[in-house]
Amino acid sequence: MWQGVFPAVTTKFTADDKLNHAEMERCFALQMEAGCDGMIVCGSLGEAMALEAEEKLEILKLAKSVAGGKPVLMTVCDSSTKRAAKNAQAAASAGADGLMVLPGVPYKSAPHETVAHLSSVTKAAGLPVMIYNNPVAYGVDVSLDMFEELGKDDLVVAMKESTDDIRRVTDVINRFGDRFDVFTGVDNLALESLMVGAIGWVAGLVVAFPKETVAIYQLHKAGRIDEALQIYRWFRPLLDLDVSTNLVQNIKLAELHALGSNDRCRQPRLPLHGAERGRVEAVIKDAIACRPELPTV
Repeated sequence: MWQGVFPAVTTKFTADDKLNHAEMERCFALQMEAGCDGMIVCGSLGEAMALEAEEKLEILKLAKSVAGGKPVLMTVCDSSTKRAAKNAQAAASAGADGLMVLPGVPYKSAPHETVAHLSSVTKAAGLPVMIYNNPVAYGVDVSLDMFEELGKDDLVVAMKESTDDIRRVTDVINRFGDRFDVFTGVDNLALESLMVGAIGWVAGLVVAFPKETVAIYQLHKAGRIDEALQIYRWFRPLLDLDVSTNLVQNIKLAELHALGSNDRCRQPRLPLHGAERGRVEAVIKDAIACRPELPTV
């Protein structure tokens, strides 16, 4: 159902901590112009836990207005199944094309609890769902046995595979064939995951470097692996910035330098400062200084 590059977009704020609609519209449009295949709003990179429910719906509607008919997925992440189901229904009413659903973090649920939560949220919205599996960050692994149960519902169509174990993509395909649309969710394992069968990339650094991200995906799809690998090797130091507790601050700083945006966050997050800001800026500036010329695909 879904494939290609889906940016996990950031949320832009004004200096007085309101949603910056104009800057989000500009940045979202850059993703679409570069050839991205959809968008995911209000995820971890979108600072979901710091957003109010009504703000999430505003962001969804804004993304839909610039997506040009491409799918826009709303992230649903809540510690309460009841609230998650309510938020899923609200997203469906607001026009979401699908959902990306997480377990009920921060609670580390048992397998049967995890399946019950994800199933309840899926049924509440009646929309196609991508299950976000990130045991490294959230402490809950949606195992293959659990996907066997979840897959009994036709609305569960995809998975964002973020176990940090490259073997998992092969395990999924060996067991389920093409039952699920497998998306890689780890930026610095993206090309490796595509090589072993993933058909999509929920990307982070794409928000600052959309053309390079899309080029890697499209070159891989065209079988031009050497060319994809050349760009990917250049990209790798930047992609490592996604695999960090400071991923939001890192990537917003990349947007500042690459797109002329800003790196405002919503507290308790604050922009990077001091030596760590200098380190990350060096990575970003070094990459921009030797940005590769992209081939026509």
